[in-house]
Amino acid sequence: MDYLKSVVPSQLVSERGSNLIVINAGSGNVRIGLASQDAPFNIPHCIARYTNQVPKRTVQDQMLNSQITTAQHMERERAYDVVASQLKIPFLDEEVANNSLPRKMGRVDGFNPQNSRKDTAFDWTNVHEKNVKSPAGESLVIKGSDNESGDQNEGADAKEPSSSGLNFKQFIIGEEALKISPAEPYCLRRPIRRGHFNISQHYPMQQVLEDLLLIWEWILIEKLHIPLSERNMYSAILVVPETFDNREIKEILSIVLRDLRFSSAVVHQEGLAAVFGNGLSTACVVNIGSQVTSVICVEDGVALPSTEKTLPFGGEDISRCFLWTQRHHQTWPQIRTDVLSKPIDLLMLNRLRESYCEIREGELDAVAVVHSYEADTTVGSHKTRLTALNVPPMGLFYPMLLVPDVYPPPPRSWFNDYEDMLEETWQMEFPRRNEMQDGFYPAVHAGLPMWDNYPVFANKPKKEEKVGLAEAITSSILSTGRIELQKKLFSSIQLIGGVALTGGLIPTVEERVLHTIPPNEAIEVVEVLPSRTSPMFVSWKGGAILGILDFGREAWLHREDWIKNGIHIGSGRKYKDSYFLQAQAMCYINS
Repeated sequence: MDYLKSVVPSQLVSERGSNLIVINAGSGNVRIGLASQDAPFNIPHCIARYTNQVPKRTVQDQMLNSQITTAQHMERERAYDVVASQLKIPFLDEEVANNSLPRKMGRVDGFNPQNSRKDTAFDWTNVHEKNVKSPAGESLVIKGSDNESGDQNEGADAKEPSSSGLNFKQFIIGEEALKISPAEPYCLRRPIRRGHFNISQHYPMQQVLEDLLLIWEWILIEKLHIPLSERNMYSAILVVPETFDNREIKEILSIVLRDLRFSSAVVHQEGLAAVFGNGLSTACVVNIGSQVTSVICVEDGVALPSTEKTLPFGGEDISRCFLWTQRHHQTWPQIRTDVLSKPIDLLMLNRLRESYCEIREGELDAVAVVHSYEADTTVGSHKTRLTALNVPPMGLFYPMLLVPDVYPPPPRSWFNDYEDMLEETWQMEFPRRNEMQDGFYPAVHAGLPMWDNYPVFANKPKKEEKVGLAEAITSSILSTGRIELQKKLFSSIQLIGGVALTGGLIPTVEERVLHTIPPNEAIEVVEVLPSRTSPMFVSWKGGAILGILDFGREAWLHREDWIKNGIHIGSGRKYKDSYFLQAQAMCYINS
């Protein structure tokens, strides 16, 4: 502690963060970087693999999505009219009388703005490379994968050379994977979807894990320039979503320690890491990601698992609602925009939503350039006037506007795992009973299996709430049951995730949460605290701070121990979560 009091913060970060890699994996993006960096690399969490499958799918998940039902469509229209009345704009099918700005649109040939990134078209990814031998150096070798070669660009050579001496890249990762033409022989895969491993009948567990490994390995080598041969000099900090289940945490620990070969690793939850990232000790953390929104309360640096709420929508759903709204108002050009089978269209919609959508009263229109991306043709540019731009982000409060795509959950066997890795089990007493098998110990309510070959006690997947954001925040805070803590949490709401940057969202959250609180509750103030760093990276930054300040490292798992024993209560090396690391960190942050 004397060292902590005397050291300069920048010196501490430089000394202790240079060999710590922070990995914050989400459904839409993965953020990876050295703890000593100011910000991580933010890479779309996807991979496109070369395929000769017939018929070809451009996206691995496109067969899982279902069409919107008539009932959902009617609910969406009713939700739009409720929002319209509150925003003081015309109802969905109401004609705007005396509109001085009629809807006009037209194709813009050769449009090439010099000063507006939001209107610039994306270029198709070049999926070929010259058929030459790779230079000597580190390659991406993935154990258990059919594809075991790598290169220094976005992917590796496919085995089938073309007559022109070019090869298809075997895989392409990140944003370049999203910009591949549908005519090319590639299939896009997202290993994490809606806050869980994207396991389905079309995407087996082994493929999900191989894709996660390949994406992270590619970033470590190509972006951070840390080859496999030097990986044993680094430790990993895993900042995981609240939605992750026990089995999923165990699998990514195996990837990091066994396959990526880090010397040690520790796991922290996003909500708790966000609190430390903003230098707070108590807050209600609202994480609005690309596909999932989660709410959890933290008191004095300790996360309260009973307050956790998960909402099955995020920024991508707002983007799809944006497209639906424009099509209904006939402001969208007559082009084939398909967010489910053409990833580049979703990329465009996300950028339009981020650029133009905000929450405020009154009609909100904007002139924008929309692009059409069709295989084997040049990108088309269409100038149009977009309307009702304040409606889509209101879907956070009225989820019926968003109508999420439907997909099957992971197999039930995934939830039949050992005790919760993020609970306070490490502080409990675990007396050994002679009649119990090795590795099987009693917990608070019942014996719990350590590994899959032991008797199974079903562990249900974490429940998703079918409510709006204001109700979820209010319910989460009120569930703490203590009025003084409730008052503190209501005045310490923290919004994180890319959607938190939406204009007008903060005052809207404050107003709607205040009106959602029951009148019999003695709460008079609701306040969203400003973020000290970018809401997109605050959890990553908090993970870096926790790793740097964790001098004792009692919670860290070492590579040899994990490969040999995994998590084993009787060994004295029980995994400890970051809920209980607050003492040193809070002392430093508050000093």
